[in-house]
Amino acid sequence: MHRSLPDVDLSAVANDLQLNARPHLRRLDMNRKVGQALSPWHLCTAVAVLVLALMQAACVTINLPPGPGALEEHKVSGTGKDKVLLMDVSGVISSENKDGFYSSPGMLATVKEELERATKDERIKAVVLRINSPGGTVTASDIIYHELKSFKTSRKIPIVASIMDVGASGGYYIAAAADTVLAHPSTVTGSIGVIMLTVNARGLLEKVGVETNAVTSGPRKDMGSPFRAMLPEERAIFQGVIDGFYQRFLQVVQDGRPNMNGETIRKLADGRIYSGEQAKASGLVDDIGYLEDAIELAKKKAGLTEARVVTYRRPGEYQNNVYSRLVAPAPSLASLANIDVLSVVRGGSPQFMYLWMP
Repeated sequence: MHRSLPDVDLSAVANDLQLNARPHLRRLDMNRKVGQALSPWHLCTAVAVLVLALMQAACVTINLPPGPGALEEHKVSGTGKDKVLLMDVSGVISSENKDGFYSSPGMLATVKEELERATKDERIKAVVLRINSPGGTVTASDIIYHELKSFKTSRKIPIVASIMDVGASGGYYIAAAADTVLAHPSTVTGSIGVIMLTVNARGLLEKVGVETNAVTSGPRKDMGSPFRAMLPEERAIFQGVIDGFYQRFLQVVQDGRPNMNGETIRKLADGRIYSGEQAKASGLVDDIGYLEDAIELAKKKAGLTEARVVTYRRPGEYQNNVYSRLVAPAPSLASLANIDVLSVVRGGSPQFMYLWMP
């Protein structure tokens, strides 16, 4: 995209300046002949005339990088008319857009766009969901799960989840929407549960001599505020909300693991993590395998002997194999920038999360 400077008659400006500058230019010439020093004003005038003359002879443009475009299909491997779609859920699960020179669609918007496009393509016979996430917000995790379930209802094609480094908490929540879940031998998964983060900054503020006051319509309106201690009755209210989200998580796991009874799931869902082998032994995943194994399993479930593995990507992104564009999450405070967990320090609301955050 080219953006030119505002339309200005540079030629007219230069001519006017030259007319006004002629006396000064004659003065410069006279000073030169008699050996007198040039005044700063005369010198600046001459420089201005030269600059405008150069601008008159050229068109000044500013080249800006293109903004994010629509998703485009790209083949990464395989042959044939039918396709296996490789989708990517990597990093902290959030509804936030990606910040940069341009604001680009975030995880939720991208997943929705991918599924809508896949719904219209009858050549797509299976989906492999590549997961590498420690989880994220409760709502964002649930929305992606809902979108995957809706896609399965409309298209009725197999979905195979392949958990990479981490598929914990909200990452495992999303995997429960798949027909089959594979974990790598070195995968970390599980962490079934809910966490709410709050910060009590009252002591710090007292040390620096800062006092906060809240005017509320009721005694519970500022519950969870980082500027005062949480009262026992307020903790009980938060616990009730968390228990509700936890029950929903258990139901999602139960729906995805119909061969496991509720009591077994509850015992496994105390927040702990599991290796891939441990998750398979407990029934939380179906098998151990690599991403290529998940792709072959998806083809087999779709009744395909050959198929193209395709992905959707935006212009400017590079992919040449099934592992391209994989972002390994760092399950720490630094990785939570997208959901702005530290906003609680600035007076933001606490956030409920399906998140593994050691």
